[in-house]
Amino acid sequence: MKLDRLDRRILAVLQEDGRIANADLADKVGLSPSACLRRVRMLEEAGVIDRYVALLDQHKIQRRMDIFVEISLTSQASEVLEAFERAVARSSEIMECYLMAGDADYILRIAAADPGDFERIHRDHLSRLPGVTRMRSSFAIRTVTRKTAFVLDVED
Repeated sequence: MKLDRLDRRILAVLQEDGRIANADLADKVGLSPSACLRRVRMLEEAGVIDRYVALLDQHKIQRRMDIFVEISLTSQASEVLEAFERAVARSSEIMECYLMAGDADYILRIAAADPGDFERIHRDHLSRLPGVTRMRSSFAIRTVTRKTAFVLDVED
């Protein structure tokens, strides 16, 4: 789907406030409410808008620590990669997982309350991942920036 200027403006506003009323969204992007709603529905149906979520403050829910875990697997065979990825997808404690180029095969992001909580996550989740030969964990000292909105060129 090719996004035009109005689609990008709608998406930019929705990334900042996914709960905005359609009438307010229409006003911000310069469309009638019915035209705006049609465009939003098309963006949803095309999968450009994947889903709507509530972003939680990690500190206020007692998940103050970010830990990045580099994973090396026994091999790059499809069955090893697929088994690992299925296990990661089932783990509620793994917030993000990226297949990497470079030294590590994957990088995971874990959000933990404290070192003891990370120890539990390591014991109950990470140590049970299939095909792992090496894990190296790095603890973030502080989050400098975390963004959820993509930059969209709203001007043509």
